[in-house]
Amino acid sequence: MSQPDWIVLVVTLLAIIAYGLYKSRTSHNLDGYFLSNHSMSWTLVLLSIMGTQASAITFLSAPGQAYTDGMRFVQYYFGIPLATVVICIFFVPIFSKLKVYTAYEYLETRFDGKTRTLTSFLFLLQRGLSTGISVFAPSIILSSLLGWNIYWTNLFMGGLLIIYTITGGAKAVAYTQKLQLIIVFTGMFLAAYMVVKMLPEHIGFTDALRVGGKLGKLNVITTGITKKGFDWSDQYNLLSGIIGGFFLALSYFGADQSQVGRYLTARSMKESRMGLLMNGFVKVPMQFLILLVGVLVFTFYLFNKAPVFFNDVQIKKLEQSVYKDSLLLVQQRYDKIAVQKQQVVAQLVHAMDEKENAAIDQETHQLRSLQLQSDTLRNKVKTWIKSKVIKGDDNDTNYIFLRFVVDYLPEGLVGLLIAIIFLASWGSIAAAINSLASCSMVDFHKRFTKKKESGEDEYKLSKWYTLAWGIFCIVVAMFTYNIGNSLIEAVNVLGSLFYGVILGVFLVAFFFKNIINSNAVFWGAVLAELLVLTVFILTKTNPPVFKMGFLWLNPIGAIGVILFTLLLNKLLVQKNEASQ
Repeated sequence: MSQPDWIVLVVTLLAIIAYGLYKSRTSHNLDGYFLSNHSMSWTLVLLSIMGTQASAITFLSAPGQAYTDGMRFVQYYFGIPLATVVICIFFVPIFSKLKVYTAYEYLETRFDGKTRTLTSFLFLLQRGLSTGISVFAPSIILSSLLGWNIYWTNLFMGGLLIIYTITGGAKAVAYTQKLQLIIVFTGMFLAAYMVVKMLPEHIGFTDALRVGGKLGKLNVITTGITKKGFDWSDQYNLLSGIIGGFFLALSYFGADQSQVGRYLTARSMKESRMGLLMNGFVKVPMQFLILLVGVLVFTFYLFNKAPVFFNDVQIKKLEQSVYKDSLLLVQQRYDKIAVQKQQVVAQLVHAMDEKENAAIDQETHQLRSLQLQSDTLRNKVKTWIKSKVIKGDDNDTNYIFLRFVVDYLPEGLVGLLIAIIFLASWGSIAAAINSLASCSMVDFHKRFTKKKESGEDEYKLSKWYTLAWGIFCIVVAMFTYNIGNSLIEAVNVLGSLFYGVILGVFLVAFFFKNIINSNAVFWGAVLAELLVLTVFILTKTNPPVFKMGFLWLNPIGAIGVILFTLLLNKLLVQKNEASQ
């Protein structure tokens, strides 16, 4: 990066941190550190919820996801609006009425301590692991820009995040997320504008979209239905998005403390509901626009030379290996195809402008053929990177947008967009670590300690728990390097392993008033979690025992808890009756 970029980056980050710390003054107790003294308006609640979701992964990985797989990932979010309505009706009133610090406190009053502990533990496990993956996202940036070892960048980024989160608490998180999102959306709009501006003179925004559409990148709605019936292994389609996405969103916003903790900071139940509802209806168009940037970047690279692999670190490894000569030949062939694509794309746009249908079909077919050849060469390079010789990360989805920003955007704007990815990362990770600390303090420490502690003591202990979880997340980030998925997909897969079961416990608590046997709920949750993990493992065997997209794990977990609980409750009732 240039000197102006570094100045913009450093000034933006320091300004945000200073603003957050200035706004973070609260009472030195749990209410102040975790709930901001219930002082947040619905607009701040909305921005905090959005900021917690919109991590660096969203802005770093989502455009790359659209570049490689099109826009069908947006269907993953289709269940959110309906889920937020359900949460506002059933979940928010209960949490607000009980004045809880964490969502899991309710489960002890409804069932017993062990059910609360199990559910909170499942949350801590999945949120701690997924936050570690989120720490890895900004580390990728530093590693790429400075050439640092990824492990040192994990330590550096994790250390900054720990200091930032420990110092401010929930209030600093909320106020900094307000500014972060303003800067984030401004930067993403500028990035989209610059992509279109840098296209050839005769190519406009609609032309870019039409070309992307011809190559299947505008696949916003996919049914998942094939000639053989519904494809359960299809990760993102209308049905999995609405049903699986609904269950996932219901658990994420209704039973995940990183989100529940955001709207518990509101000054009233009405403010909590407003923030949640507005998020439900803003999230889908927001994600649509972020993915659209990825489609524009894809079209841009049809008119410009694209790297054969976007992670330059892995390419340098190949250049120093036995694959050096083979890589050179592939690169020459790849560049030759790129020139051919530029010519065909220009002819396709001309045919579309003139509405020459026969020519459109011909050029589209030729362009698809060339794109297939390019993808084949890219896959060959990925095979070499994954080989025993290199043992590298063969997934470059997370590097596509970053590489475009660094290579093509003007001075100053590069620094701003890098700052955006940092800011998004800090906001979401800080909120997650804050929620992990709150659950550790409230659901475990306060329940099991026999020592009487003052509000100031609990405040200081909460900071120590924040430090501990920050270190845990750094350790997880160290093992994320060869994860094999785009980061945004990896986080969602991980969440789906636990979210359904956590949600199922709350559904039993809310809607099955006849279930009062706590043992039935506890063991029902344990059995459902074992079922989810078994199903997931069976989909990952080689060959898979059966194929199924990860979003379906959420309804399996939730419905599994309900069915196991009902069955066990009946058996326990019969056992008690027989013993009397």
